Amino acid sequence: MQDLDKPREIVIHQSANRPHVLLGGDRELVLFSGLTSACLAFTLATWWGVLAGVAFWLCAVAVLTRMGKADPLMRHVYVRHVRYVSFYPAKSRLYSRYASFPRNWR
Repeated sequence: MQDLDKPREIVIHQSANRPHVLLGGDRELVLFSGLTSACLAFTLATWWGVLAGVAFWLCAVAVLTRMGKADPLMRHVYVRHVRYVSFYPAKSRLYSRYASFPRNWR
């Protein structure tokens, strides 16, 4: 018999609600930086090219780790910000014109 006075509770596992991070940074960006550095190292095919690829990858992972510590979903927030720039002007005033709606919102 179910008690109808209290709401139904559904347990959500913690791992299903966390952002996907790899090495402390956004997973897709870390993998893309690894792919870019590998392309750089194998395309140049010299010792200094391999060193440049490794240096690029270490710097990229350091930046992405720092970004992931600040906000793991920062990439998604930035992409949404870029998509809404035309709708929300940066300097709005009381008597300024309103922005038109994007075509895909109608």
